[in-house]
Amino acid sequence: MLAITAIIVGLVGLLVGLAAGILYRRRVTGTSLLQAEEQASRILAEAETRQKELLLQAKEETLALRNSLEAEMKERRAEISRIEQRLAQKEENLDRKLEALERREQSLRDREAQVEQLRAEAEELRQRQATELERVANLSVEEARQQLLAAVEVEIREEASRRVREMEKEVEATAAQRARKILATAIQRYTSEVTAETTVSVVPIPSDDMKGRIIGREGRNIRAIEAATGVDLIIDDTPDAVTVSAFDPVRREIARQALTMLVQDGRIHPTRIEEAVNRARRDVEATMMEAAESAAVEAGVLNLHPEILKIFGRLKYRTSYGQNVMRHSIETAHIAAMIAQEIGADVEVARAGGFLHDLGKAVDHEVEGTHALIGADIARRYKVKEAIAHCIEAHHEEVEPRTVEAIIVMMADAISGGRPGARRESLEAYIKRLETLENIAKSYKGVESAFAIQAGREVRVIVKPEIVDDLEAMRIARDVSQKIEETMEYPGQIKVTVVRETRATEYAR
Repeated sequence: MLAITAIIVGLVGLLVGLAAGILYRRRVTGTSLLQAEEQASRILAEAETRQKELLLQAKEETLALRNSLEAEMKERRAEISRIEQRLAQKEENLDRKLEALERREQSLRDREAQVEQLRAEAEELRQRQATELERVANLSVEEARQQLLAAVEVEIREEASRRVREMEKEVEATAAQRARKILATAIQRYTSEVTAETTVSVVPIPSDDMKGRIIGREGRNIRAIEAATGVDLIIDDTPDAVTVSAFDPVRREIARQALTMLVQDGRIHPTRIEEAVNRARRDVEATMMEAAESAAVEAGVLNLHPEILKIFGRLKYRTSYGQNVMRHSIETAHIAAMIAQEIGADVEVARAGGFLHDLGKAVDHEVEGTHALIGADIARRYKVKEAIAHCIEAHHEEVEPRTVEAIIVMMADAISGGRPGARRESLEAYIKRLETLENIAKSYKGVESAFAIQAGREVRVIVKPEIVDDLEAMRIARDVSQKIEETMEYPGQIKVTVVRETRATEYAR
């Protein structure tokens, strides 16, 4: 009984538990549903809010885009309006021009009609005059024509003879002026540096003690240097310097380089001196060859024999009245080529002749004869063209020039050597010529000051405006130019400019 009771009680408890569990699950499920509904409502509310925001944003962007498009359309309409206005103005201008052209054409037609009328009247008047002349002179038209032609023929013959004489004089003057112009143009087109060199070189030494080492015991070192190089060493009271003197510039350069090496090395004795001189000689020969090749390229003279270049390289250290002969040769080649081109001569022959014209100066102290003839013999020995060799031998007129190119080389040589500053002797003459130009201009009444400018190619004359009027200024310019032509010799032409100006000055206080 107790067991049954216990079972019943257990069953009852089980049922009560099941009932309680079912009730609890229902309650939890209800709560979850409420929460889900609340969450769904919240999500729907947020979605609606977001939707409103997006719609508002889209409206704002649409409005901004619409405003931008309206502004752009407004600007384009304004631009189109401006273009239309410009087109309208152009059309108006074209219409006005067209009307002006039409009026001008009408005016021209009216003038043509007037001219035709005047021509007809003139022809009628000529006919009446001819009839009257025939009546008065008692000559027919043909007889009058014959007499007139005879008189005109005599007059024309005299006029033709006079004009022929004038043309001959004009041709002579023009030829001289054109020649001067060609020379002046060639000089102005070619500009080069001006250098002056001497026959001595100075070797710096670190101290005066080195002078005693150069002299050596009982002078053996200095005698060895002079014997090996053929120069004179001058060791005097000049501080920290030794002077190398020699007429032969190549020997002088070899001695200078050898002495420089000895001073730097510090070991000075006859054996070392011989080694230094040999090395300096090789260096100088290489330098001369390189300089000759560079000069040939600069002058535009190519395909020369190596032996000619070797001899020509010695001109690097040769000077003539202070002017470096190698630079002078390059300059002469350029000027000769320019002149030849101006007058239609053989440019290459003139160029090569100008470049090699002083070739003989490289060895004229070793070979008998003048440098022009020596240079021509060297050129012929190494198969240089005969026309070029003739330019070399004739550039000092020791041989009569037979070609135009030879004469051109003579002129180019004179231009290069005679230009202001090229050689020391011509500098004083150049300055004197400028002073003479200024003094000629200052000698006229009313001239305040005068200046020779552009290396003497122009004279600028300043006159006093209260004394000299415009006509007087023109007369002064003409008189100064005529006096220069009569009293001076000069290349090319000289421009005379008279300046007359009035200045008004006031001060603002």
